Amino acid sequence: MPHLAVTTAQAPAAVGPYSQAVRAGDFIFCSCQLGLDPAGGALVPGGAVEEARRVLTNLRAVLEAAGASLADVVRTTLYLSDLADFSAVNQLYATFFPGTPPARTTLQAVLPKGARVGIDAIAMVPAKSALGNSNGPAR
Repeated sequence: MPHLAVTTAQAPAAVGPYSQAVRAGDFIFCSCQLGLDPAGGALVPGGAVEEARRVLTNLRAVLEAAGASLADVVRTTLYLSDLADFSAVNQLYATFFPGTPPARTTLQAVLPKGARVGIDAIAMVPAKSALGNSNGPAR
């Protein structure tokens, strides 16, 4: 099955030999996003909740570049450097996924650049998507 790398300047560039996301068939596989400001690449200040806000904003930008949205996400993995941040990050996370939230796994992990929060995601391609779908333009 052919696959297509997805990139956007609205999220931080990959910090290694990987894509921000890959679209394969009806799925979009998003690499782990960190709380990095796409303009300068620095970790946002303010702790785990502010990092999580930036992570989810970055994730949304990558999904939009792939012709999808957070509403199309079916699974995430939430990585926390300190599980003591779980409750506060979870409250913010819920605001980005109103309605039926995606399936999720949460893990404690050592993250690059000293980040406290990271999230990767898998999304379904909407019926109308601008990236190679013959059904018409993105919604």
